[in-house]
Amino acid sequence: MSALNDAKPADTANAIDDFKLPPGVPRHAACACDDLEKRLLRKLDLRMSIIVVIYTLNYVSLSSSCLAGSIGVNARLQGFEQDLHLQGQEYATILSILFVGYIIMQVPSNMFLYWLERPSVFLPSCMFVWGAISALTGITKNYTGVLLARFFLGFAEAPFYPGALFLISRWYKRDELALRAALISCGIPLSNGFGALIASGILQGMQGKLGQAAWRWLFYIEGSMTMFIAICAMFVLPDFPHNTRWLTPEERTLAISRLAEDGDGRAEPWKKTTMQGLWDAVSDWKVWWFAAAFTVQLLAQSFYAYFPTLSATMGYNTTVSLLLCAPPWVFSTIAAFALSRYSDKKQGRYRYIVASNAVTAIGFIISICTMNTAARYISLFLMAQVYAGYMVLWGWINNTFSGEPAKRAVALALINGLGNIGNIIGSYVWQSHWGPTYRYSYAVCIATLGVSTGMFGGMHLYLKHLNEQIARNERDGKDSEKLGNPIGFRYLV
Repeated sequence: MSALNDAKPADTANAIDDFKLPPGVPRHAACACDDLEKRLLRKLDLRMSIIVVIYTLNYVSLSSSCLAGSIGVNARLQGFEQDLHLQGQEYATILSILFVGYIIMQVPSNMFLYWLERPSVFLPSCMFVWGAISALTGITKNYTGVLLARFFLGFAEAPFYPGALFLISRWYKRDELALRAALISCGIPLSNGFGALIASGILQGMQGKLGQAAWRWLFYIEGSMTMFIAICAMFVLPDFPHNTRWLTPEERTLAISRLAEDGDGRAEPWKKTTMQGLWDAVSDWKVWWFAAAFTVQLLAQSFYAYFPTLSATMGYNTTVSLLLCAPPWVFSTIAAFALSRYSDKKQGRYRYIVASNAVTAIGFIISICTMNTAARYISLFLMAQVYAGYMVLWGWINNTFSGEPAKRAVALALINGLGNIGNIIGSYVWQSHWGPTYRYSYAVCIATLGVSTGMFGGMHLYLKHLNEQIARNERDGKDSEKLGNPIGFRYLV
């Protein structure tokens, strides 16, 4: 096996070249008609849908404070803090320590995935490891034990989301990406909503079984489910168009030609090494700008980790509070699919992110201004739909770095990894002594939401300027490919 920064083997490149069509021959005419493309997309969407299940399990652990399935308010009420003798800020530290390993591992894991070319093996393997660590968390006896388990859990979970984003970018065209990003990301609201329901049932029914506390059973059950799904995923997930075994020759040719026709060069076979991709990504200021804006955006969205706590401020008991968490996240999922599909159809991104953030800010303001039960519950719906804009955002990021695969693999991981610094900070924003109104917490979220929206606005204006420059170059007869953009390429803004 070659070193990580070695070029791709020649036989791999030759295999891809075999599927390239002669110059002047229309690609779709050689591949098949639209029916073949529809069948290919249906097959892809069906297999990619397992990512929803994987990401739901991933986010159950990652967003553990909003689910009793991990270290949520439900587990706190079932003796988690008491059994582990937690004091002061130790609970918040346990929540945030996961993101240390999560941030560190993102870029190396995506570079390795780019080099290995086998997401169907790599991503489920990582999933199996995090399932095992999650299950073992149930046997921890003290603060040190659970802190170490959470730390290593971050390393195991880190490869999945950036790897999944990179995987879909190797299959779908630019105007298809936002909807598919929403598809794989809808595990966030699903885990936030229905995970709480499942956790409520486990907490109510498993307390004392085999002499174990209910919160320990949550880890055992979640970890076991995760490991089982990981094994299944190895037989379902695709690799990349040039090396996925279950494609027919016609489907393989079509999958490659679709991306070539999309005008962004993603169908080109591994032209750069992983280290060249790393350098290209870190030397592009747009990567760092998106990472900074994404960090602030995730800080604004930190309420998700305390969603059951916010639901509990309406005065109901634990079970009812958990049940009330589900409807806002169902609404969030529906809104995400609707907004993402419309964004793809209109080939726009920023204005839909602005709309989603504005609705979220209204939800924050309502919660600041009143303790009325109905008003606060409506505000939870408005806040939860922020994930609609979040999913459109990932479609936008994928579009912006849709050129060289090596660079895109690092860019996606770097943005997602550094952005999760916002989750670390967010763990300390929702102080218990600020409740039950949490006015100061909401104020922080409103301010950071405004900052992130403004930063994304700056990128929107810059990309519009680049599109105008590309159009001028083409009108003047300049070779746009030498300038780094294929003919007909435009940034989605």
